[in-house]
Amino acid sequence: MIITKLALPITRRRSNQIRVPKFHQFASVSDLKNLLNKAAKVKNLKNATQIHSQIVTTNNTSLANINTLLLVYAKCGSLNHALLLFATTRRASTSVVTWTTLITQLSHFNKPFQALTSFNQMRTTGIYPNQFTFSAILPACAHPTLLSQGQQIHALLHKHAFHTDTFVATALLHMYATCGSMFFAEKVFVQMAHRNLVSWNSMIVGFVKNKLYGRAIGFFREVLSLDPDQVSFSSVLSACAGLVQLGFGKQVHGSIVKRGLVGLVYVKNSLVDMYCKCGLFEDATKLFRGAGDRDVVTWNVMIMGCVHSQNFEQTYTFFQDMIREGVEPDEASCSSLLHASASIAALAQGTLIHCHVLKTGHMKNARVSSSLVTMYGKCGSFFDAYGVFRETKDCNVVCWTAMITVCHQHGCANEAIELFEEMLKEGVVPEYITFVSVLSACSHTGKVDDGFKYFNSMANVHSIEPGLEHYACMVDLLGRVGRLEEARRFIESMPIEPDSSVWGALLGACGKHGNVEIGREVAERLLDLEPDNPGNYVLLANIYSRHGRLEEADEVRRLMGINGVRKETGCSWIDVKNRTFVFNVNDRSHSRTQEIYEMLQKLKELIKKRGYVAETQFATNIVEGSEEQSLWCHSEKLALAFGLLVLPPGSPVRIKKNLRTCGDCHTVMKFASEIFQREILVRDINRFHRFTKGSCSCRDYW
Repeated sequence: MIITKLALPITRRRSNQIRVPKFHQFASVSDLKNLLNKAAKVKNLKNATQIHSQIVTTNNTSLANINTLLLVYAKCGSLNHALLLFATTRRASTSVVTWTTLITQLSHFNKPFQALTSFNQMRTTGIYPNQFTFSAILPACAHPTLLSQGQQIHALLHKHAFHTDTFVATALLHMYATCGSMFFAEKVFVQMAHRNLVSWNSMIVGFVKNKLYGRAIGFFREVLSLDPDQVSFSSVLSACAGLVQLGFGKQVHGSIVKRGLVGLVYVKNSLVDMYCKCGLFEDATKLFRGAGDRDVVTWNVMIMGCVHSQNFEQTYTFFQDMIREGVEPDEASCSSLLHASASIAALAQGTLIHCHVLKTGHMKNARVSSSLVTMYGKCGSFFDAYGVFRETKDCNVVCWTAMITVCHQHGCANEAIELFEEMLKEGVVPEYITFVSVLSACSHTGKVDDGFKYFNSMANVHSIEPGLEHYACMVDLLGRVGRLEEARRFIESMPIEPDSSVWGALLGACGKHGNVEIGREVAERLLDLEPDNPGNYVLLANIYSRHGRLEEADEVRRLMGINGVRKETGCSWIDVKNRTFVFNVNDRSHSRTQEIYEMLQKLKELIKKRGYVAETQFATNIVEGSEEQSLWCHSEKLALAFGLLVLPPGSPVRIKKNLRTCGDCHTVMKFASEIFQREILVRDINRFHRFTKGSCSCRDYW
C-alpha cells in the first residue's frame, strides 16, 4: 500500500503535457497535425521532440510536416531546434514555403542578419522569393542600421513585380517608418494601388514613432471614413499626448466611446497616457480607477503618468496596489519607480524596489540596471551605484552614461573621464547625453585640452552634431579657468544661436572671477532672453556688490521688483526615520528650535578654533554689521544641526537643497565632517558634495 502511494506521483503526467501515441497508433495525417498543433498550443518542447522522433521513425518527413515542426519549435521558444531541423532535413531547402517559414522565425526572434543570410542563401539555390517571403524579410530590415539592406529588398520587389501587392507594400512602408525614413514610407504609401486599414495604421504609427505628431493626426482624420480600429485610436492618442492637444484628444475619446472601444485595454491605456501628458492627472486617475481589466501596461502607464505629473510619492502607492491585485511588475514598472525615487531622493523606497528587482530577476535588464545606478547616485549612495554598475553584465551605452553622470554629480570628475575612456576601449559608442556628462566632468577638473579633444571628436569621430548643452559645457570649461574673453569669442563663433544656458555659464564665470564689464554685457542679454529668471538678477547684483558698486546692485534689485521677479527662497530638507523635515532660511518653526540653534552655536565655536573665517560675501540683502550672523541662519546649516542632534553617532547626514549651496556653508560642512567624524552629503540643485574628514569630493572646484 505504501509502495503504491509513492508510485502515484511519479506516473502522473503534468497538465501541460500531451500523451504522444506510438508511431503505429497514428490513424491519419490529421491526427499527426492535431498533435503538432496541441504541442504548439501548450508550448511543450519535450512533446515536440517526441513527435519529431516518431515522424522520422515513420519516414513521414513531408514538407508540410517540416514546416509545421519549424513553427512548433519556434512557438516552444527553441530557435536552435528549428535551425537544426532545417539543416539536417534534405528536402527542407527545396521549398520556398520552408525557407519563408525559417526567415519568418529568424525575424521574430530578432535575428536580422541570420534572416538576411538565409534569404540570400535561398536565392543562390535557385528558389525565387514570393510575396510571403518578402513580407517576412522586410521586418528584419526594420532598423536604422539596416536601411540600405531594406532598400536593396525594395529593388528586388520591383524586379519580381511584388511591389503592387498590398501586404508587401505595407510591410515595406513599415520598414521605412521604423528606420526613420518617413519620406520613403510616404512615397510607397502614395504609390500603393490599394490601401487597407493596416496600411493607414502603419503610416500613423510611423509618424508617431518619428515624432511627426501633426502628420499622424492628419492621417487619422482620413482614416475616420474607414472605420478605425484600436490601433488607429491608440496611435492618434499618442500623437495628441506628444503635441499636448487636449481638445482633439477629448474628441477622439468621444469617438472611442461612440464606437464602443473604450473597454479595450489597449485603447484605455492610451487614453490614460494622453490625459496624464496633457496635465489632467485627476481625469487620468478616474479613468484608471473606473477601468475593468487592468494589465501590467495599464499600471505602468499610470505609474509613468505620476512621474510625468511629478506626483512622485504616489508612484509607490500604485506599486503597492499593483502587487495587491496580483499583477507582477515588469522591467518598465521597476524603471519608472526607480526614476520616481531618484527624483525625490527617496533612498528607502528605492532600496525596496531594488530588493524586488533582485527577487524577480529583472537585474539582467540594462534599463533597470541603469535606473538603479541613477537612483543610488541621486540619493547620494555613490558606492551602491558603482556596485550595481560593476555587477551589470553587458552594459550598454545607457548604463555607462548613467555611471559617468553619477561620477560627475558626486564630484568624481577624474573618475568620470576614466570611465569614459574605458567605455571607448570596450567598443561602446557614446551618445549625445554621454558627451554632456564627460564635458561637464572636464569643466569641473579644469581639463581644457581634454575637453576640446572630446568636443571635437563628437562630429569628427562619432558623427554627433554638438548641441546647446555641449556648447554651454565648453563655455563653462573656459570660464572656470578664467579665460573669459576666449569664452566670449567661442560663443560668437557658434554655428547655432546661443541660448540662456550658454550665456548663463559665462555669467556664472564672471561672478566667480569678478569681471564686471563682461558680466554686465552678458546679464543684459540674459535679461532679454529670460526676464523672469531671478538667478540672473541675483548674479549681477552680487557681482556689483562684491566690487563696492552698491548703487548699481540696488538698481538691479529694484528692477527685479518692477518686473515682478522674486528670488526663490532657499530651503533644505533632511529625512529622519521615514519623515522629512524642511528648513527655510532663519527658520524657527521646529519644535526643537532652541536645541538646533544651540548646536549651531557650539559648531561655530568649534570651527572658529580651527581657523574658520566667515565668508560674508555670501550674505545678501543684510543690514551692515549682521552679515556673519545671517550666514548662520542658512537652511542647510539648520538641517545639519538637526541631523547632528537626532541621527545616531557615526551615521551619515543627508541634506537636500533647492538652490546652489553657498561657499560659506560649504566651508562649514567640511569642518563639521572632521569635528563630528561624520559623512555629510549635500545635494544642491547642481550636484552632490560628499564631505569626509574635512574635505569635499568636489575638491573645492565647483
